[in-house]
Amino acid sequence: MIRKIHWLGNSSFLIDTTPVIYINPWRLANPPLPADLILIGHHKHEHFSPPDIAKLSRPGTRIIATEQVAKELPSAEVLRPFQTISMGRASIKGVPATSDDGGLGFVISVNFYDIYYAGDTSSIPMMEALHPDIMILPVDGAGTMTAHAAADAVKRLRPRWAIPCKWNSASRINATLFQQEASASSEVVLMQPAT
Repeated sequence: MIRKIHWLGNSSFLIDTTPVIYINPWRLANPPLPADLILIGHHKHEHFSPPDIAKLSRPGTRIIATEQVAKELPSAEVLRPFQTISMGRASIKGVPATSDDGGLGFVISVNFYDIYYAGDTSSIPMMEALHPDIMILPVDGAGTMTAHAAADAVKRLRPRWAIPCKWNSASRINATLFQQEASASSEVVLMQPAT
């Protein structure tokens, strides 16, 4: 399953399954696939990009978003914390994200794997109730988890794989620190942006 997940930079991901799922698409020069499902976890510009959403959309594409995003994008369906929606073989559950008013993370269940995409959040107690196979966590510490806090979350939840995001070449030290601290508990996958 890990080979089906592609980091597109910042907080943006493609999950190349059936359905094809994008999370927070942003600054996509050449999207590899049209979207079946687009998940938007925050209303901030680096998460909510109408031009990128338009670029990925086709008839039948579902856009699942927070209430704030849906106010600006009438075609979006609102997902609230702890609510679940399904599309084909995928199930998406909203998880609170603390770093932004009304922000969301997601538990994406597809192909018999549970992927926890934390979104822009600090470590929250309700994470303890999750048992994901894969965790995608921010490590920038800019209103979100630091590398140390993200590694601590991995140690507590013990997913099979852990993927840091919200770092780039200038802040690679955050990803490296996360890898050093979390690798005893999970296989840490440092991805390079695909686009």
